[in-house]
Amino acid sequence: MDLVPEKPTKPRKLIWLVDSLDRLAGFPPPVRQRLGFALYQAQIGRAHESAKFLRGFEETVWQVRADDPRGTYRAVYVTQLGDAIYVLHAFQKKSRSGIATPKRELELIRQRLQLARKLAGK
Repeated sequence: MDLVPEKPTKPRKLIWLVDSLDRLAGFPPPVRQRLGFALYQAQIGRAHESAKFLRGFEETVWQVRADDPRGTYRAVYVTQLGDAIYVLHAFQKKSRSGIATPKRELELIRQRLQLARKLAGK
């Protein structure tokens, strides 16, 4: 009996909003690699091991993280707006205490989610 490999899923397009790509490009190489792989997994319909929901939004907003000796880095995206993955924000969480996302970052994510909705025609 021949086993036919499963047809690979065509990756969905990534749409980088505002400065999210530039910010991610400024992260240390191992962080860029890990977050890039996590976003690729989202493109093919899978969830990276670090992927978690970011609460407090109408849509399902995901965040992935990578740790480095210099801190924790996050990329935030949505998958349910049309045929693309919208990368809303990428940032370094500087605080060592607490796990909460800083309010200024959440506000930026909210603004960019509105932009993603407009771009997706929702």
